[in-house]
Amino acid sequence: MPLTAQAQSLSSLDFYTENYPPANFEVEGKVTGYAVDILVAASKAVGQEVQLNQIKPLPWARSYRATLTKPNAVLFSTTRTEHREELFRWVGPIADIKVVVLARKDAAVQIETPLDMANYKIGVIRDDIGEQSLLALGLPRDSMQEASYVTTLAEQLMKERIDLLAYAERAAYWWAKQAGIDSQEFEPVYVLKEGYIYYAFNKNIPQETLDDLQRGIDIIKARKNADGITEYQAILNKYR
Repeated sequence: MPLTAQAQSLSSLDFYTENYPPANFEVEGKVTGYAVDILVAASKAVGQEVQLNQIKPLPWARSYRATLTKPNAVLFSTTRTEHREELFRWVGPIADIKVVVLARKDAAVQIETPLDMANYKIGVIRDDIGEQSLLALGLPRDSMQEASYVTTLAEQLMKERIDLLAYAERAAYWWAKQAGIDSQEFEPVYVLKEGYIYYAFNKNIPQETLDDLQRGIDIIKARKNADGITEYQAILNKYR
């Protein structure tokens, strides 16, 4: 059977991803995350449920290359950029991505201009987009405190060893939770960068297949439980 015929169903595709919690990551060999749950729920909503064994976690570069070269491949979660626009076909968005500066709520920090942050000690991950964004805004490096793990920064923020934390908002909340910290203690005080993540399909996959997944996403974004919360939002809430 030709690949184009096989690719008519979502259940016949290969999905490539990376470890980037809480969107997509492995726990004890099982892939999970809100982007995984949304994919499974949306495909199930249109009768083409994607199985977890279809999802292959690999380093980002390998996943990216596989999706460009294999005619039945899908990559997620993928930030939709001008450079990538014509390389893939897109379904989503899965969720918004915000790189923010977080502070403790009880600190009542107010940032009016980017340079206001120079008055604070800002926790960053080395070479992360948060650090790069701050440098691009003209913040001096000596106002930043680097670490290798977000959990370390979250703990330092709670202990008042740093004043601010620059990282992807949803991921920062997830990592804080792993450190036993209530993310409700934090609030964003400045947005450094924002955009959306998508499922990026190889360009050989028929539009009808993309339309099926898009329809499934639209269904779970509209379908509500007894508390009035959509199925989509309930998935996001699970990883907060």
